[in-house]
Amino acid sequence: MRILMLGWEFPPFMAGGLGTAVEGLTRSLVNQGNEVVFVLPQAIPEGHKSHVELIGPRVLAQRAQSLRQGQMSTEPVETNTRASGLAQARRHTTTTTELIETLTRRIEQMTTNAPSSYPGVDTHNTLSRMIEQIRIDRATRTVETESYDDPTEFIGLGSASATQIADAFDTVVDSVKELGTGESGYGSDLFGDAQRYARLVGALGLTERFDVIHANDWLTYPAGLLLKQITGKPLICHIHATEFDRSGEHINQQVYDIERAGFAGADRVIAVSRLTKAIVHKRYNVANEKIDVVYNGVAQHEVHPPKGAAIESEDRIVLFLGRITMQKGPEYFIQAAKRVLEKEDKVKFVVAGSGDMAVRMIEHAAAIGIGHKVLFTGFLRGRDVDRVYQMADCYVMPSVSEPFGIAPLEAMRNDVPVIVSKQSGVSEVLTHALKVDFWDTDEMANKIVAVLRYPPLGQTLREHGRFELRGLTWDGAAEKCVKVYGRALAAL
Repeated sequence: MRILMLGWEFPPFMAGGLGTAVEGLTRSLVNQGNEVVFVLPQAIPEGHKSHVELIGPRVLAQRAQSLRQGQMSTEPVETNTRASGLAQARRHTTTTTELIETLTRRIEQMTTNAPSSYPGVDTHNTLSRMIEQIRIDRATRTVETESYDDPTEFIGLGSASATQIADAFDTVVDSVKELGTGESGYGSDLFGDAQRYARLVGALGLTERFDVIHANDWLTYPAGLLLKQITGKPLICHIHATEFDRSGEHINQQVYDIERAGFAGADRVIAVSRLTKAIVHKRYNVANEKIDVVYNGVAQHEVHPPKGAAIESEDRIVLFLGRITMQKGPEYFIQAAKRVLEKEDKVKFVVAGSGDMAVRMIEHAAAIGIGHKVLFTGFLRGRDVDRVYQMADCYVMPSVSEPFGIAPLEAMRNDVPVIVSKQSGVSEVLTHALKVDFWDTDEMANKIVAVLRYPPLGQTLREHGRFELRGLTWDGAAEKCVKVYGRALAAL
């Protein structure tokens, strides 16, 4: 199966746990014989190698140039004509300008149908703004009017010349030049970036062959919806964190609207836990039978501490690793640290990560008199992540709302006893981890002290944790995703 996967993060172009998740999932999908084309909203360096075919704005521009030089095939893209509604029974002559107009009409149809197809999406959503931008793009370019015979529909392209396809590419590429300027793909204008990314993905419908569309999180849902409308291929929306997880009850309405549009327009929805499935059903009015739960996995390679990694001191290390944001509960970790230090003095607390609450947490630790006991490392990546796990005696994930949570699995892989909040999806599948309500900092502290004071408890958690990880693999997650793709295809 050939999967077109849409995502905002992919190692080494990543900003957090989502990048880790898609990297693990795509490796297993490829290892099981599938092909994955992954579309990033940023430039990919020349010569970068990956197990997937990576496409960004620069790659799309290069593809247009290759088409002009006649170096790429222009074979038609197979589409579901019943779903797309664009097929024509007669032969006709089409210009490149008409090609772009067809794309514009498809977006207009999506916006016109939005109130009924995607309830809750206001008239100023991402898709409607996309129309005006494409009109501006078309008005500011001189497009060749060379004609060609097309027996099917514009995305099939029939006998279209390479020059005509390249012109169509160029029109869309011009509107995505702003993408790919940052390290992580996140800029100051996320909604604008999502629009530009959607146009990039829409252009891919001109030549790419694929069976299903797999969109990861809200930033890619408009692109997935547009591509589904263009090609008629089934759309699977994978939700790794909802707006309610990120913001509590004080949600960003525009983000919520995009999430709801994605779930409503998708053929299937993948949730990373039963907790997330319940939120999607209740808060977004999505039928339970449309949602499949696919738990995340963890890479199953053996990890050996590098020479000299051990801390040469009497201090025990308690680790928090993740984004320092409201969702991850860093303030509860700091409060629990204070309680622990009232009972155990030779303990250091390491906060590894970055986020909008970082400065506040540093000030909070200092204000309650434990600033010298809490170390903030900043954002870690690559081998540094494994190294900090290997230094830890206990890992704590006090998340307020965590759809799944890969970090505890990584800690267990590194032989670290784990404490997780009951308000996390990973708590559904872990038996040999200690669990606590995120707000109960006294009980959180008691469990940390128990792990530090009683070696048999820590050893039991380590031994059984290693065994438990064998059932949580990306291979298993990939197999379940392929079954979801099959259900979506069978429903067409």
